[in-house]
Amino acid sequence: MSSRRLAPAPASDKGRGKRTECAMTPRIIDRDSARGLDWPGAIDALRQGHLAAAAEVRDLFLGPGSGSLLTRAAWLPGRGFGVKAVTVFGDNPARGLPSVQGAMLIFDPETGVLTAVIDAPLVTEYKTCADSVLGAQILARPDSRRLLIVGAGVLAGGLVAAYRAGMPHLDQVQVWARRPEQVRALAERLAAEGHAVTPVTDLAAAVAQADIVSTATMAREPVLRGEWVRPGTHVDLIGAFRAEMREADDALMTRARIFVDSRATTIAHIGELAIPIAAGVLTPDDVLGDLSRSSRTGAARILTR
Repeated sequence: MSSRRLAPAPASDKGRGKRTECAMTPRIIDRDSARGLDWPGAIDALRQGHLAAAAEVRDLFLGPGSGSLLTRAAWLPGRGFGVKAVTVFGDNPARGLPSVQGAMLIFDPETGVLTAVIDAPLVTEYKTCADSVLGAQILARPDSRRLLIVGAGVLAGGLVAAYRAGMPHLDQVQVWARRPEQVRALAERLAAEGHAVTPVTDLAAAVAQADIVSTATMAREPVLRGEWVRPGTHVDLIGAFRAEMREADDALMTRARIFVDSRATTIAHIGELAIPIAAGVLTPDDVLGDLSRSSRTGAARILTR
């Protein structure tokens, strides 16, 4: 049996090894370490992001509707690679568990080194809610005063806080959900955080009075009907993330001027558009633009006719 003796590495190599080891220790970012985040900063960051070069994005969806694994990978030249993987289980709150769980991985553009692991629900909340407010800042009527949140799940609290910060002229915020007790619990939590909201039980009446309607549900059948919505209302549909999910009926979609956050990740991917397009009710050309273009013009409006 032969043996092999390994010579000690030169001092310079030892130092390089230490630097490499340190470089490969990713930063862990959760809610506690992200306390410096604020909604005005997040909204502005999203605005600047939409003005920048578009990322290359690929999605993967696995699992049944009752429980799904969603993975989105992106590459942005000069900024690096990111992969967000989350599970979405709509019945988890009844088990005392979050409905959305997962992580986002960030990789260095030059070396591929893993630089950060971020709590994915944190990313989802800040990106989704900040994009919603950015869209409303660009597209809603400047005199909008009444906001209705449809859904009282994981994103509802973030939507209230984001809209309060980004559109401080809103003087009334209402919340509706299928389970009134869920709305009451959300209202109590938000009151403790300094955000007053009014629970409502009549969705049709609340929609008819709202200037902005933001939906954050996991609906697979429409919860919003076009006949309820006044002309000039800004409707913000954010709940659908799969091709079989939708929150607005055909009547609302055909009356609307439609804009999306990103054409590449919505038109063929979410039921809000994929279902009416497949039925011949809409065409891809009915999507008039996305936030990249709208962030540049700042003049478009999503209005029902």
